[in-house]
Amino acid sequence: MEGMRFCYGSASVRWRGTMRILASVLLVVVAVLDNAATQKPEDGPYRGKYIGKFNSYHHQASGDVYAVDEYTFLLTGFNYDGNGIDTFFWSGASNRPGPQGFIVPDEYGKTNILERYFNKDFTLRLPDNKKITEVKWLAVYDLNSQNNFADVYIPEDFEPPVPQKAGSLTAIAGGPMVSSDTIDILDSKTIRITDFSYDGKAGGQGAVHFWVGVGPSPSSKGSKVPDEMGYLDPIRAYDRETITLELPGDMTIFDIDWFSVYDVEARRDYGSILISDDLNVPPSLVRVTPHTESLPNCRQLHKDYRVSWEVFGPQITIQLAGNVQQDEYMSFGLSGSDSRSQMLGADVVVAFIDGHRGYAVDYNITSLAPCVQVLGQNKGVCRDDVVGGLDSYQLHTYSRENDINTITFRRTLISSDSGDKEFLLDRPMYVIWAMGRLDSNNEPTYHDVYPKRNVQIHFNTSEPVNDCFSFTSREANLKDVWERQQIFDRSVRAFTATLGPAGGKRGYQGITGHVSNGLAWYINGFLVPELWLRRGLTYSFLVRGGNNPHSSEFYHPLVITDEPHGGYDRLSDARQSEIRVLAGVEFTRRGRPKPIAAGPLCLARHPEGQDRRLDDNFATFKKFNRTLKWTCDSGDPAVLEITPNTSWPDVVYYNSFTHANMGWKIHIVDSYSQSARSHASAYSSFNHSIRLLLIASSFVVWTWALK
Repeated sequence: MEGMRFCYGSASVRWRGTMRILASVLLVVVAVLDNAATQKPEDGPYRGKYIGKFNSYHHQASGDVYAVDEYTFLLTGFNYDGNGIDTFFWSGASNRPGPQGFIVPDEYGKTNILERYFNKDFTLRLPDNKKITEVKWLAVYDLNSQNNFADVYIPEDFEPPVPQKAGSLTAIAGGPMVSSDTIDILDSKTIRITDFSYDGKAGGQGAVHFWVGVGPSPSSKGSKVPDEMGYLDPIRAYDRETITLELPGDMTIFDIDWFSVYDVEARRDYGSILISDDLNVPPSLVRVTPHTESLPNCRQLHKDYRVSWEVFGPQITIQLAGNVQQDEYMSFGLSGSDSRSQMLGADVVVAFIDGHRGYAVDYNITSLAPCVQVLGQNKGVCRDDVVGGLDSYQLHTYSRENDINTITFRRTLISSDSGDKEFLLDRPMYVIWAMGRLDSNNEPTYHDVYPKRNVQIHFNTSEPVNDCFSFTSREANLKDVWERQQIFDRSVRAFTATLGPAGGKRGYQGITGHVSNGLAWYINGFLVPELWLRRGLTYSFLVRGGNNPHSSEFYHPLVITDEPHGGYDRLSDARQSEIRVLAGVEFTRRGRPKPIAAGPLCLARHPEGQDRRLDDNFATFKKFNRTLKWTCDSGDPAVLEITPNTSWPDVVYYNSFTHANMGWKIHIVDSYSQSARSHASAYSSFNHSIRLLLIASSFVVWTWALK
């Protein structure tokens, strides 16, 4: 019996050992399954929370399914042969797919019968704001035959990805004032800081940035995060502002342990939060586009712009790469000052692609205005060959792929053109850069994106430098254009014409659809309103646009023509002959145009310290206008009287004689009452069209992001 007990005991030991092994195996299996349920970044691009694979029954329907938020599925590698008769995406709350359910619109928001799919990635949003937690399955289902072609089941207690809260910022003793309300992790690349404040009073160089990295606490071993406008310069002062930041390149929230307001020069943390490891957040809508530079040195100037370079012998090769529209330019060059980044006096290249041809054009900046003739000399942002110099840049290569322009060119370090600056190799040099739109003549207009801080580059470091990261882009969240003002009052016979800031993309550019040169006409205090004048009546324009012909920036006689852009004096003789001048210009005996409506300057400016790049943050023109400061020269305004007659077109334009794109429309009518009816009808139709466009665009946002 003792032997039997011994044998029994040995078997028991072996049995318990076997069960331990089985338990370990089961734990491993559970861990694997649990790991599959929530996709980790190392498994590839983060797509959300994994639900599972379609169980395939008929018609080769297959694919993987993720939840990207509370309402939306992501299908990846989806296949279906398209041979079903009445087949739809189908979902419901019953225990298994059947007639009790509802149609889930396809990736375009349509409820059409499904066609063929082959290895396709797309999103499906549940209708009527239904949530994923309210359904038990998603299927490919044929209503005609009531056959289930494929299905996937939603696990019980499933938690779809949602934005997560991550604490708030508080000031650290001895540092500048930093504070915020809640910080939200909106998705895998996006951080929103509510009521963020920073007084901008960091000591020393004040190289304070949004900063992220790995480790137990913030340190100098981190990376810059572009600010809410995409700039990588030291951050500005903030006063209870809500801002949204995007992590750079292909970085996601899973790659970092902390977020900080950090002084890079002083190596000090002024306020930070820790990032949890297991955030269940939606995947980002941002599209990441890798871009490999061909030159050894690279500097990221903005999230959408970088410069690369190489010095070889007496030449420097430069490559500009930017995420720009087809009608936009990139500029880069040496500062006009040896002690700071300064546009005036700078020597720059303007690079762009026009159709199938690339350009890298040498420019000299003698004043902060478009290139105009002042007493027989060209002044402003002018091509070198227009002001008597040489175009010193030699174009090498150019390409446009994935909305990114890449243009490579070279120049000698010491140019034979006396107007060009020398590239110095023994010390850092101050540079300037900008991006903006081209006008109809492929000339650069007032830039939309440019730095406010000094930028230095050492072109001859002992080791290559490279801080560049992948380009990112997301569906543009266009802000509403400021209200389009109308002066439609039969009792108004006099108009005061002054100058002021054009107001960014919500201002002049949004109102007119034209590029801007930075200034615009303010008529009776409104930014480029549309005027309605009646034929046979006399009207007066009291013009205060500057009367000093020596000024390339502030000499703006008013003219009225049948051409929308203005800048009549800049046009060629051939182009001038095609335009009908209705008021504001006389012609000399030699046929040369001479302006007659140049009055003393009355100009609105941004107050000192206000950043022009933030103009679009103002919800209305009225709020923007209240911040401006006016200065007006003494003297009576120039008076331009007009009496529209039957020969005048129905639409004419007021503009500047010297600069293009500063004014807008004048409607010439026979009767105010008839025009009022047609005006109301036209704007009603316009607003209806805009609403339809916004509704349609909302259905394709996710589809765009997955391309």
